[in-house]
Amino acid sequence: MGKPKFSRKKYETPSHPWQADRIDAENLLVKKYGLKNKKEIWKAQTSLRRYRGQARELLAKIDSDDPQIKKESNQLLARLTRFNILPLNSTLDDVLALEVESVLSRRLQTITYLRGLANTPQQSRQLIAHGHIEIDGRKIDVPGYLVTKNEENKIDYIPGSPLNDAMHPARPSSDFKSNFNKTIEDKNVIENITEKIEKPDPKLNKEKQTDKESKDEKKSDDQKKETNEELKKEDKKITKNNEKKEDKKGVV
Repeated sequence: MGKPKFSRKKYETPSHPWQADRIDAENLLVKKYGLKNKKEIWKAQTSLRRYRGQARELLAKIDSDDPQIKKESNQLLARLTRFNILPLNSTLDDVLALEVESVLSRRLQTITYLRGLANTPQQSRQLIAHGHIEIDGRKIDVPGYLVTKNEENKIDYIPGSPLNDAMHPARPSSDFKSNFNKTIEDKNVIENITEKIEKPDPKLNKEKQTDKESKDEKKSDDQKKETNEELKKEDKKITKNNEKKEDKKGVV
């Protein structure tokens, strides 16, 4: 069991301490999410590794008629959808496709910044650690707290915090919140447009294919003509050279 003061680690360290690609990727994540150190990344990786391992075991036994397997798979998917790590109607294959950022984006520190309650992720960490943030009337001072889908709209300043004053200098301005909401809307619009672009109409694809085939046929015909003309020119040169040689022999 171990001593309560020295509890077991909740994360696994990397297998090798000096890996340039891994170190660069971790440094980018620390800057992006305003993390204190790389232990928070390793915690997210271990939890994600645990979810993937469970999904692999369930996929290997999914063909059997055991109801316990269906129950465990439903519980795993329900947990991930409750934390909004996966969307609704997801499968076990989607669990294997998850990345570390899908877990880091559900931390209270990132969501308070995304909600417009802080100017930077670093400031949101400071506000949480100093006890200025609550969720549904409950103060939470853990920046790594995973927020569920139902708790997203219930994050706010505690009633006794001086940040409730709109004129407080540490509080983000209303323009910051409005601009952030606009960027979210723009991202949604862009995602919808990209989905339409990635899934074009089959009729257009058929027309494009026919156009490409006709162009390829024209190119091949042109290339054949060019090669035939070059061969004719070479034959003419050879005949002229032969005639010149015969004329020289006659003169001699």
